[in-house]
Amino acid sequence: MWQDMRLDSNRRAFLKSASLLSAAAMGAPVRAAQPSNRLKVAAVVTEFYYRSHAHVILENFLEPYYFNGLKTDSGCEVVSLYVDKFTSKDMAREVAKEYGIPIFPTIAEALTLGGKSLAVDAVLSIGEHGDYPTSAKGQVEYPRKRFFDEIVAVFEKSGRVAPIFNDKHLSYRWDWAKEMFDTSIKLGIPLMAGSSVPLAERRPALEIAKGAKIVSAISIHAGPIESYDFHGLEVLQSMVEGRSGGETGVASVQFLQGDSLWKAAEDGLWSMNLANAAMAAEIGPGGATISEIAAQGKLGGGSPHGILVNYKDGLKGLVLKVGNKGTRWNFACEVAGESGSHATSFYTGPWDNRNLFRALSHAIQLHFQAKRAPYPVERTLLTSGMLDAAMSSRANAGTLQTTPELVFDYEPRDFAKCREMGATWKILTETTPQPKGIDTSTRGK
Repeated sequence: MWQDMRLDSNRRAFLKSASLLSAAAMGAPVRAAQPSNRLKVAAVVTEFYYRSHAHVILENFLEPYYFNGLKTDSGCEVVSLYVDKFTSKDMAREVAKEYGIPIFPTIAEALTLGGKSLAVDAVLSIGEHGDYPTSAKGQVEYPRKRFFDEIVAVFEKSGRVAPIFNDKHLSYRWDWAKEMFDTSIKLGIPLMAGSSVPLAERRPALEIAKGAKIVSAISIHAGPIESYDFHGLEVLQSMVEGRSGGETGVASVQFLQGDSLWKAAEDGLWSMNLANAAMAAEIGPGGATISEIAAQGKLGGGSPHGILVNYKDGLKGLVLKVGNKGTRWNFACEVAGESGSHATSFYTGPWDNRNLFRALSHAIQLHFQAKRAPYPVERTLLTSGMLDAAMSSRANAGTLQTTPELVFDYEPRDFAKCREMGATWKILTETTPQPKGIDTSTRGK
């Protein structure tokens, strides 16, 4: 049985002092320890450069930020950093020096602050960006599973656990994603993962009633294969998981491109009208249709593709990539017994996608404080599996992939308290200059 073996205050102070002296030897400044009830957070990242996920998440832990129009404090103190790769674009050393954060050479030392036992209250695991190998299926092999395993090793050695946030999907491999999930359940680790996009403001405002009988749904993005497909899958899943009968899993997945994408629409596997409704939420009625965007290169052009998701309960879902635009996130669905469709566009705020991470950071902080994710990690387990199956389908000429491993249920949670509802964009507007480093605009306000 796991027991809380927390260090007494003198021992903790000693470890922190030792870690800071170690950091000073590496050229980081020594900041005297201050008594605080703020959660101590270790950040484990692949790379830390301008507009990387490490940057746009951590800035909302290092400085107050606007969430739903209110200046919000993280309630956390970032006390250590592990950086897997340093490049010429690196911000980690500069930020660490400015905020007095020691950079440790190993994940274990970042979690123990140079001591022998876990000395932090929570862990940010940000395994996105960086020069890593690409699998035969076209997946970037980010070291999220390795990060997780090294974090868990410290937990096991210390005899206690702490909440973890894993950025984006759990792993590019389904078996590793499932192992991470199973380990979190076995050891009682509060685990949160996933995308920032489902937390964005919905324009127009759209709430799908719990228990609605959704018969078809489409999520649209305009970014790269895999990395943005994941966000599209998370948008889709976050909107349909509360449907009638509850989530029971996915029976098959298929990657569609070229003629097969349009043939699938002709065969009724997905609805062009529903896709046009999703686009209209972004560009307004009477704008370019999906076919026009694909054929004429309107709104960015680009080669379209789709991921067809056949749910066990008969729901048909599609993630559609059309155009080239990093801030395109649209959704539409049809509900049985209702005429027309329900559609919305997820607004990212100014500064491209950077401000999406305000709401995500807020959700992570709630997770760290409550030791319970605001929405179930099973959502991201399912989307991790969908994405891996889609990439397998793509690597096998679009062959339908049956997914018995993805047939499982989970209970959704109302995550409205984590969503940006739009008040922030009355303060931060499209004309607000974007900071070149950590956003310090709320200082003194």
